[in-house]
Amino acid sequence: MTRDSVLDHDEETAAVSEARLASVFDTAADGIIVTNDRGQILAFNKACEHLFGFEASDLLGQNVSWIMPDSHARQHDRYVRNYLETGERKIIGIGREVQARHKDGTVFPIELSIGEAATPYGRQFIGILRDLRSRKQIEDRLAKTQAQLLHMTRISALDEMGAAIAHELNQPLTATLLYLQTVSRKAKAESSLDPMILDVIDKAVREAERAGEIIQRMRQLVEKKAPERQKIDVPELVRTCLEMAELGNGDAKSCFKAEVAEELPPLFADPVQIRQILINLLRNAREAVADQTGGTVTLSVLHGEDGLEFRVRDNGPGVPKELVEGLFRAFTGAKHKGVGLGLAISRSIAQNHGGDLRLESAPDGGGASFLLTLPVNPAEDITVRPKEPVAE
Repeated sequence: MTRDSVLDHDEETAAVSEARLASVFDTAADGIIVTNDRGQILAFNKACEHLFGFEASDLLGQNVSWIMPDSHARQHDRYVRNYLETGERKIIGIGREVQARHKDGTVFPIELSIGEAATPYGRQFIGILRDLRSRKQIEDRLAKTQAQLLHMTRISALDEMGAAIAHELNQPLTATLLYLQTVSRKAKAESSLDPMILDVIDKAVREAERAGEIIQRMRQLVEKKAPERQKIDVPELVRTCLEMAELGNGDAKSCFKAEVAEELPPLFADPVQIRQILINLLRNAREAVADQTGGTVTLSVLHGEDGLEFRVRDNGPGVPKELVEGLFRAFTGAKHKGVGLGLAISRSIAQNHGGDLRLESAPDGGGASFLLTLPVNPAEDITVRPKEPVAE
């Protein structure tokens, strides 16, 4: 082979290698950036353009600190000088997570691996950059989901415990009620007690009966029964929901009001599930007005075009605009307490009953208003059973 042939072959090989390198450089899914030992950008591939929002022509010859947050940019040149002088590697040859800056100023995480090459023009550094935003979002969602699952496991255990406690409390409470009723009947028959004492006993009987009703409703809420629809008296439903929503409020003044239209038809629905919806709405509203002077929560019921309309209104700060879109999606609640499932489950229950639950536009005076609509007449496949007794 002649000398000219060897030169032609070397040139052809070099051209092929350069073409291959250019092809890999522009088609790589990860960002590739090349800088010199002065931090100037020598190459910036297509993936980098997509990642940072800059065109390659915008950055060629510029310092690489253009795509770094200020905190990193101020230190970069010093790190490079220190490496050139001491040879001590802190990031070169080691992949690590760092922060990068988009053209619009957004700071985001990337995985950065840096290699170096000696060239006739001095040392050059090749950085491989991978966007970590999607992975971080998945990791965050996974961590939140795991935390929610752990919380729900505790809730499931508490459900079982709550049912057991309610059952155990119901027995001594029933016995206490029977004793009080026996004493009251005997004292009235013999006129052996002062009327004031009889009045006190009667009040104790009523309070014991009320406690028994509360325990019964708590058992119904935590017991895992198949949904069964029955005929429900609406004013009674409103009264019991307000009582349950008041639990845990201590001696604080009640913020609840009821506005129930007259002559409402009965509702055919699962009483436990409908109470679950209304109690959740009422307690959320109570939390919203807890720190507000003159805070009020109103549960109103009227007969609308689509059936019965249960409206829970408060005069609190209202629902922030940024939360409205995801308000009825599971695990998106902004509350620090709870699992973020209340409204999602409540809407699902309402829709399974042929109705709906939605957030209305801000009422006059601010606050929030949730509207639960339920059909009056049950579908043909609904099983209606007699109303359950309050006490066992």
